[in-house]
Amino acid sequence: MSDRRLQVFHTVAGVLSFTRAAELLHMTQPAVTHQIRQLEEEFNARLFDRRNNKISLTVAGEQVEEYAARILGLYEEMQLSVKALTGDRTGLVTIGASTTIAEYLLPGLLGDFSQHFPDVQIRLRVANTDAVVGMVADNTIDLGVVEGEIDNQLLRVERCQQDELQVVVPPGHSLAECQAVTPGQLVDFPFIYREDGSGTRSVIERYLSEHGVDESALNRPFELGSTEAIKGAVQAGVGITIVSRATLSKELALGHLVALPLDPPLLRPFYFVRQRQKFRTHLMDELFQFARNYFEQTVEGCNEALKTDDQTA
Repeated sequence: MSDRRLQVFHTVAGVLSFTRAAELLHMTQPAVTHQIRQLEEEFNARLFDRRNNKISLTVAGEQVEEYAARILGLYEEMQLSVKALTGDRTGLVTIGASTTIAEYLLPGLLGDFSQHFPDVQIRLRVANTDAVVGMVADNTIDLGVVEGEIDNQLLRVERCQQDELQVVVPPGHSLAECQAVTPGQLVDFPFIYREDGSGTRSVIERYLSEHGVDESALNRPFELGSTEAIKGAVQAGVGITIVSRATLSKELALGHLVALPLDPPLLRPFYFVRQRQKFRTHLMDELFQFARNYFEQTVEGCNEALKTDDQTA
């Protein structure tokens, strides 16, 4: 049996879609279907039920998937362990990051890592937290870096750093001179939200709920899918918002926006997310360490900037 057929089957079983599996494997859908049919002929058993344009694993398919996951996991572990033994630091690392982290925190990390390991290719996939976690679960990416809470017992989640979210208003706004803003004050102004599935949105929703603010009480004129779009809307006077302090350096320096801490403060951790069964190489460990150091330096830099702002205010 070819390991390629097993990989195709494992991918289809993971996403329960021939079309999606073909995209992930960079194959045509007929080619994927052909591989599955060959495998079914070899086992003399149907591996998938196909009904109403949906597929599901048969009992035989569930059995094959259980073994396929173990076989492919061991095969990958064998490859990576040999590379680690020989000190090989070449290859491709695919990282997925939620939008805020990818746009504002990762560029420096990736540039620094590339300088130290020029023979390693780094591919970055940008999506919201839910999508990144899904890509880790599908084995589409090696490592996810997200800012939202992760509720998936099948994945390994490691806290890497803490971020502060603050209220953002345009200069001249009635809140602009406040030392801090309470959750209850947010309901008095139009509030611009990130899209559903955003890690930032999830953190804000949980914070408001914990401090007695009903989310439905917010005046939400619309939702936007990026931090840049939201900052632009706030600058135009459409409403106020809450975003990471790390995303505001340019606007604060130019005086285009005003950032105000929440009372009590709104802090959130950043997380590394990866599959539990993936074999850890020296290369991946070094990438983790680079990321940890980078986040620590970034947060320290933001804290120093905040102290400077307080002293000059």
